[in-house]
Amino acid sequence: MLEQIKAAIFDLDGTLVDSMGLWRDIDIEFLQARGIAYHDSLQELIEGMSFTETAVFCKEYYNLHESVEELKAIWNRMAQHKYRYEVQLKPGALEFLEDLKSRGIKMGIATSNSPELIQAVNGAYHFDRYMSCIVTACSVNKGKPAPDVYLEAARQLDVKPEDCLVFEDIVKGLEAGKNAGMKVCAIEDLYSVSQRTKKREICDYYIESYDDIKNGCYYQATAAKKKRA
Repeated sequence: MLEQIKAAIFDLDGTLVDSMGLWRDIDIEFLQARGIAYHDSLQELIEGMSFTETAVFCKEYYNLHESVEELKAIWNRMAQHKYRYEVQLKPGALEFLEDLKSRGIKMGIATSNSPELIQAVNGAYHFDRYMSCIVTACSVNKGKPAPDVYLEAARQLDVKPEDCLVFEDIVKGLEAGKNAGMKVCAIEDLYSVSQRTKKREICDYYIESYDDIKNGCYYQATAAKKKRA
């Protein structure tokens, strides 16, 4: 998997940290406080959107009176403590980052999350020890599945897209990596189990956890599949 790779670029939520369930709880609490019923279809509607795009969408979709910036501030306040003190790393993630560092492979994060919450989770796990860049989708033109955030990460890492390997947990993130001309590795996550078949169709590799890479037991797309893609 790591042969001829010069950079690894990671999504954050559901990929490096186990945080997707946290957002479902926040969405339920936020909407209930405004007398609005939560439906699981919301996650599908906002999948891949940047933090700002999500705020714009929710303001229009639910006819909320708060401004886009006010919505972002509310969500940051609701999530900040959880990201700093409760969110757990995905199994084997830290050991894998250490392995990449020892190999001299550059690393970066390309996320739809907010700078404030990245700072909070960095306070817990110190990703800045490994990452040469952290790019948010709010800082580029379009969120995932557009390639913008991954192309910007590659630019900051000074690595060609074809020399990058993307790690993602959702279909639109994998599509963003593919649209950027990068290889993609899908990682299992409880909150994208329904996407498992589609993720396998898109990805070059599929792992249950980062320990699979160390143990050499992961799904790899066949040459025939790659050719058809």
